[in-house]
Amino acid sequence: MPACCTPGHADVPVAPLVPPRRPLQASQVARQLLALPGGRFLMGTDDPEGFPDDAEGPVREAVVEPFRIAATTVTNAQFATFVKATGHVTEAERFGFSFTFGAFLAEEVSAVSRPVRGVPWWRAVEGAAWRHPEGPGSHVTDRQNHPVVHVSWHDAQAYCAWSGTRLPTEAEWEYAARGGLEQRRYPWGDELTPGGRHMCNIWPGEFPTLDTAADGHVGTAPVSSFRPNGFGLYNTVGNVWEWCADRFTPGEDSRRAMRGGSYLCHDSYCNRYRVAARSSNTPDSSTGNIGFRVAADPA
Repeated sequence: MPACCTPGHADVPVAPLVPPRRPLQASQVARQLLALPGGRFLMGTDDPEGFPDDAEGPVREAVVEPFRIAATTVTNAQFATFVKATGHVTEAERFGFSFTFGAFLAEEVSAVSRPVRGVPWWRAVEGAAWRHPEGPGSHVTDRQNHPVVHVSWHDAQAYCAWSGTRLPTEAEWEYAARGGLEQRRYPWGDELTPGGRHMCNIWPGEFPTLDTAADGHVGTAPVSSFRPNGFGLYNTVGNVWEWCADRFTPGEDSRRAMRGGSYLCHDSYCNRYRVAARSSNTPDSSTGNIGFRVAADPA
């Protein structure tokens, strides 16, 4: 896992998560999912700008059965409903810290944060969690329709258990993210900014020192920003990384796959906002640029 994309939590023991009970109102989440027909499609890429070590290729035929998937990633408001109903405490809250992009931190928070070795733009911030994305003094009050972040794979699984959903497989995610376009680099085609129009929330400018906000956003964007793809899904690339159900590699490796890239992606080091791109993190890890989107079997 390239640490420049998302750092991971140290191996700090915490008590096991307890699956929450599902109240009736959670079924509203499943009712809002988009129904997709599934079928055969060409998965992966042989793109020369890709990352072979991430096993993006080779291009191969994949088959997905009919399924349902959310048009957007889970929002802060939706996650708050889940927390209120279940009392769920995220792993970031239980660890006592999470990873945040350093330039977003208040001066007093930055002063006591810890840099991540090799990627100093990432900081380990005590008190950073989904309600407080930039640590103490920050809040999601004005970001209710932004993607929830600082959630681990385990936290996402707990939300799914409560809402009657599940995380998409990588094949389902890529099929849905492509929106019906065969082997295109992005969900809208092969050009990143067709006609000069920004189509996703990534890092415009010079990473990591200058975000020009040319795409209209610094940090996360509302989940329904930009145009949806051909299947009606928003922000399948950029904005936040999305947890998938799969292990990143077969076997004993505990890392879980993530898809889509984030607002911190820049072509100078991490052009993983391509629809076939992959990354990973350990299932207990959380950062300020990882969220998730839910899926389900046919109704």
